Amino acid sequence: MALGADTPGLFTNKLLDQVIRTPGRQPSPQPVHLSVPNGTHHRVLPDQSPGYMAPKFEGKERQMEQALTRIARIVMDHVEQLGFVPPEFIEGETSWFYNDLGIDDMYFQTESVDAIVNHILSLYAAKVAAYAREDKRLEIRLDKEAADHAFCIDTSKPGVSTTDGPRYEQRIDEKYLNPSVPGNSYRVETFRSAGKLPGDSEQQLRCYFVYKCKFANEHPAPDETDLDVVGEETFLQKATANTKDIYREIIQNAVARTGPVIEMFEIEGSREKRLVVAFRQGSAMGMFSALSDLYHYYGLTSSRKYVEQFSNGITVMSLYLRPLPASLETARYPPIEASIHQIMKEVSLLYCIPQNKFRTHFASGRLSLQETIYAHCVWVFVGHFLNRLGSEYTSLSSILDASNSVHAEILTKIKRRLRTETFTSEYILEIIHQYPDLVRSLYLAFANTHYVQTRGEQDDFIPTLSYLRLKVDKIMSDEELKTLISKSAANEHHEVVMTAFRIFNAAVLKTNFYTPTKVALSFRLDPSFLPTAEYPQPLYGMFLVISSEFRGFHLRFRDIARGGIRIVKSRNRETYSINARSLFDENYNLANTQQRKNKDIPEGGSKGVILLDVHHQDKTRVAFEKYVDSILDLLLPPSSPGIKDPIVDLHGQQEILFMGPDENTADLVDWATEHARARGAPWWKSFFTGKSPRLGGIPHDTYGMTTLSVREYVLGIYRKLNLNPANVRKLQTGGPDGDLGSNEILLGNEKYISIVDGSGVLVDPNGLDHDELVRLAKRRVMISEFDMSKLSSAGYRVLVDQSDVQLPTGEVVPNGMIFRNLFHLRGTHKYDVFVPCGGRPESIDLGSVGKLISEGKTTIPYIVEGANLFITQDAKLRLEKAGAILFKDASANKGGVTSSSLEVLASLSFDDADFVENMCINEDGSAPPFYKEYVKQVQQTIKQNARLEFEAIWREHQQTGLPRSTLSDTLSVAITKLDEELQSSDLWKKMDFRRSVLADALPSLLREKIGLDIILERVPENYLRAIFGSFLASRFVYEYGSSPGQFAFFHFLHKRMEKLQEVQAAQAAAGANGISDKPTREHQVESTPSTSDRTHLAHEKPSDVKTSSASHVVTNGLAAGPTSTAPPAPEHQFPSTEQKINGVNASDASTDHGVNGNSHVSDSSDRNGADTFFDPQTVAKQPLVFPAAEEVDSLPEPSPGPPTPAVRLNTPTLTGSSRIPASASGLEQSSVPTTALSHLHEGAI
Repeated sequence: MALGADTPGLFTNKLLDQVIRTPGRQPSPQPVHLSVPNGTHHRVLPDQSPGYMAPKFEGKERQMEQALTRIARIVMDHVEQLGFVPPEFIEGETSWFYNDLGIDDMYFQTESVDAIVNHILSLYAAKVAAYAREDKRLEIRLDKEAADHAFCIDTSKPGVSTTDGPRYEQRIDEKYLNPSVPGNSYRVETFRSAGKLPGDSEQQLRCYFVYKCKFANEHPAPDETDLDVVGEETFLQKATANTKDIYREIIQNAVARTGPVIEMFEIEGSREKRLVVAFRQGSAMGMFSALSDLYHYYGLTSSRKYVEQFSNGITVMSLYLRPLPASLETARYPPIEASIHQIMKEVSLLYCIPQNKFRTHFASGRLSLQETIYAHCVWVFVGHFLNRLGSEYTSLSSILDASNSVHAEILTKIKRRLRTETFTSEYILEIIHQYPDLVRSLYLAFANTHYVQTRGEQDDFIPTLSYLRLKVDKIMSDEELKTLISKSAANEHHEVVMTAFRIFNAAVLKTNFYTPTKVALSFRLDPSFLPTAEYPQPLYGMFLVISSEFRGFHLRFRDIARGGIRIVKSRNRETYSINARSLFDENYNLANTQQRKNKDIPEGGSKGVILLDVHHQDKTRVAFEKYVDSILDLLLPPSSPGIKDPIVDLHGQQEILFMGPDENTADLVDWATEHARARGAPWWKSFFTGKSPRLGGIPHDTYGMTTLSVREYVLGIYRKLNLNPANVRKLQTGGPDGDLGSNEILLGNEKYISIVDGSGVLVDPNGLDHDELVRLAKRRVMISEFDMSKLSSAGYRVLVDQSDVQLPTGEVVPNGMIFRNLFHLRGTHKYDVFVPCGGRPESIDLGSVGKLISEGKTTIPYIVEGANLFITQDAKLRLEKAGAILFKDASANKGGVTSSSLEVLASLSFDDADFVENMCINEDGSAPPFYKEYVKQVQQTIKQNARLEFEAIWREHQQTGLPRSTLSDTLSVAITKLDEELQSSDLWKKMDFRRSVLADALPSLLREKIGLDIILERVPENYLRAIFGSFLASRFVYEYGSSPGQFAFFHFLHKRMEKLQEVQAAQAAAGANGISDKPTREHQVESTPSTSDRTHLAHEKPSDVKTSSASHVVTNGLAAGPTSTAPPAPEHQFPSTEQKINGVNASDASTDHGVNGNSHVSDSSDRNGADTFFDPQTVAKQPLVFPAAEEVDSLPEPSPGPPTPAVRLNTPTLTGSSRIPASASGLEQSSVPTTALSHLHEGAI
């Protein structure tokens, strides 16, 4: 029956020109090698030899005689006892075993006579057992395992996969092939006998031989391809020259790729096909047995199979495939000439998930491979997104305020509790298994949307058998599927699970499911299916990636977003179950935190989380590579049909993801960058941040980028309270081995009392030796290497693997691990400041925070949360209520994201050649001059952004009395909301205004090196919009607060327009006089209003709100007051050039020189809210109104306020002062210069 495109309700082919995809896509190199029919890689082998030299076993006749004699002796000795072996049968049974069964000579060559005798007797016993069976079926199962080899012989029906019995192929996979590594690997040879078993026209014998590999060179280079170097001894002896040539080319292709190499060879004069599959060891568990299921499904059988291992880590499987015997062949199978190409195409799908959860349906022929893997993917999806919270949660969430961070955290905890074990993954799996027919119908709807047949009926790769069934099966609409599920489901739970298939189908916008070459399955999902009651902040984009080794998500809250990729490991099955249940929620919360943290930069928040399967905890690199490559499948264009077919792109927009390192991925980002470049990604330079300097990366740890931001908050507290750091007693989690912890030690000069890291706890009440800590930090080693001779008599160290350790106080620590995990909650030592630089999320929650509060007062007065999510939001508020000055992670720990954002910007601004010249470290280790200067400017930007937010939070707290933890979120929400509105406003359309904002927002070094016009041409417009919005929004909110007056933004824009007009006038005058029109620093647009402007326009607190007295505290003998003096700079700092602005030295930390050179002592405590111009109770709820583009030039002047000194915020130049003069908001400056760590600066990049 021929079907046209207009056939209603039936599956129709999507031709290439019908595919929805981004215009202008270009092909790219691929990670998988797949030979194309009639292409350059398609070959015909000239003969039918197996490709291995297998000389006849000359001793076979003599061995048979020995066996005959041995059997006769046994029978004669035990004839009375055994009774069932007549003497006249001995010769016949032995001859039958040796000559008629077709057992390969290798068996007789490797086994002892005694073993063969036992097997002959066992076979006779099997015959007797078969005679007693009703079906008279003979079953032969012999196996033996030794230290260096194993063999098994089994009866087998050609073309049929068995799901019961010994399952020898699965056992070989699990015990020998899956664990194979270059130093300990196994090769396999397997043969099918040509003859039939007596009395059975279908059964044949299948022999499997497993041998431990012997390599002449066990540790060659990973890219070594010389067979004489990487080959196994037996393979090199037995393989023919032609086979070696084939393997040599296969291995060369495999070494150059992350995925499998799939080749097929015709055999001249025969219908037999030789399929060769190569892949990296450990990347396709269970592939050997899964391949059997695949070719059995298409009506093929194998005469012999080989699995060869090579010491460079490559596995090669060779399968000799032929059609079923004529007596077994049925019309439902396509001819081998057609099916072999489909098998090749599906090997890539099989490689992604060799052993899916519905394999039994595939092995039995009930479902196709595509249908079972589709069901497996939906099973994963259902486990994460099945709504198990019920109406009670919805009711509670409607009462609580999801925008309130405390309420949101409470809802998260309730959600976690309610979700436990209602629908376990096992229960969901059990339900899906009961409905294979429903799965088929749901799959048809999925395939009808996403299957692409590139060349119509002439496609060389024929449709799958499941696709052919679509020719007669009706494609149901979503409404019809809904009805079918409702009628078929046994109960409500079953209906809920099967309905999730429909939700999945509707959510998939694009997928690589039908791409012939892939290493994992990826799905770009529309996140609108997420319930707003559980996820109030809507996601912009969601990727789901599934492989046999892992499952993972990538979530982002904006089109332009950036965040790290982390890999989660599980120490046991119970931990894995917990991690799997919380995987999506953890990813969502991390991305949401990143969204709040990214308030100063154009990128929104994103995060990727990869959860390793419980059986693949050692597959960190494999999982990361597959995750990245499968996402690239959905970001990059297709190439040759049959290799990378076009995909159906329902999203219809080009997407670029910006990623970075996180837990367990820091050493993998270089590979991701190189891989993106190899696959032809035009944005490879910006794909991953955190890469090595040779690829243009700016390493956060080398230059202390994350620590610089955290440190600004610590120094800000000291500055505001006039504290001397040398007298401050400090507790720090995250030790000298980590990025944040080591650099905090190197930059700090406090009196360290305690440090906690992965190895244990180090304490000295008299102060830890600072020089020894610096030594450890420079070497990046744990406190386990601390020189114990440098502890005082009161000091001690407890390591995690120690037990029953007696402390100087006499206390005995029974378990070092528990002591380490809970040490930060102990109240045995006095601290003034706590800086968490490492540790697990929620290390302090509402249940444990009481241990840090005594008699209603916090035991640690100052806390700067450097580690992400270390303290829960409700615990933070409890600490602040008890008097702690606390700055949360979303504010303090943002230096790394700022550095990464500027790294991305540089990569987008330079072309490839200039990027390599200016941003990549030379082969001799020297850094280009531009790179050095750009790093310094990045450091300055990090410190400036941290100070701006610190001052804004400090000022808002004094004005409103609200907790700083709440204000941090309030500012973040205000900035991100205003950012989004600005990007879509008419202001973007005003070209002069747009250019002036971008000129201020872009780093001066980039503008001077490349030119503003060229940057605007090269950087994508949506990224420029994001820069435009984030710069204006952050500067406005930091100056005017999160609840500004009604006309504040009008005034903010008016100031910018005034400056813009001044610049334009100056440029015009300069042009008329023949002077260069390049704007000078003095003429650049600035947006900071004067003190009087801000006083009347900012939404300040009502006069009856009491100002917090936290800034005037005397704690533990440390004097604090309203004035500020800069603490002394530590000896170990980050290098920077001598910094000056308008002639002001960095040491003048307490004085800000305004435009007229007048000194202005900045202290936000000088102001109060008594003279506010607007009634804050009225203004606070009035939304900001953005002027249209044509109104910007005529913005109204605000009413003048009381006279105050007018100052402006100067943007620092590279050669100016390292301190940014304080604006009228009280912005103050640390005198600590951003100098490089001395040990890293000298001779470093």
